[in-house]
Amino acid sequence: MNVVSKSGLKRIIRQHPQAESELLAWYKAARNAVWNSLADVRSVFPTADLVGGVLIFNILRNDLRLVAVAAFKYRRLYVKALLTHKQYDRKEWMKWAR
Repeated sequence: MNVVSKSGLKRIIRQHPQAESELLAWYKAARNAVWNSLADVRSVFPTADLVGGVLIFNILRNDLRLVAVAAFKYRRLYVKALLTHKQYDRKEWMKWAR
């Protein structure tokens, strides 16, 4: 998958430095993956969820949620946000769900 964008991921890491190692491991796994569906994603990240076109990944044992828009057809993954549960529960991320 082409993860767009690494600079955005670095910005997220600056905001949540405690998640750096897990986010970099996620980036490496996602960048090297060939995902065509949620089933493919779950083969690597079993707790991932898909809402519309948005993939949700649990980070730091579910303390944070990484939100990314999946364009499986084009093999692209657009990193949008890393949210706390309080932020996630506001459902503002659903604007990316299409």
